[in-house]
Amino acid sequence: MTPKQIRFVELSGTTMAALLAGDLAAASQEAGVELTELFANDESKWLWNYRIAQIEDDPEAARWIVRAAVSEPEGVVIGHGGYHGPPDENGMVEVGYTVDARYRRQGYAKAILTALIDRAAAEPGVKTVRASISPTNAASLATIAGFGFLEAGEQWDEEDGLELLFERSV
Repeated sequence: MTPKQIRFVELSGTTMAALLAGDLAAASQEAGVELTELFANDESKWLWNYRIAQIEDDPEAARWIVRAAVSEPEGVVIGHGGYHGPPDENGMVEVGYTVDARYRRQGYAKAILTALIDRAAAEPGVKTVRASISPTNAASLATIAGFGFLEAGEQWDEEDGLELLFERSV
């Protein structure tokens, strides 16, 4: 399989607010790409609400958080990815990504992860990339295989339950 290529498109607070309001057309116009129903489901609405509050608390976080992932050269939005926020005091960023069900098992998750790792490596002050994954999420565990992540512990997440922590240096 030929490796997939993606580019990221920023999702502004205005875009996320339109998504929360259920206005996919306005959100797509604001983002400059055609967003899919993935961006308007309940799980995504929780994310937009959380990220809008995060940007209000820390405007610098906007350049780190979730962006639409666009397949190139097709120009089709296949999911979203980003970091949970800016690097922490130890230079760690945590990745998060979702691939639309229509595009799964085609290499897009690995393309998004590759782009996130590459961006982290290019950022001054970032030393570590973390991924937190449910032990029952076989697809995500398979996605990070081969990227040099090492298991670094576990945590309990109020939203997601038990998560295994994986880290790699940049």
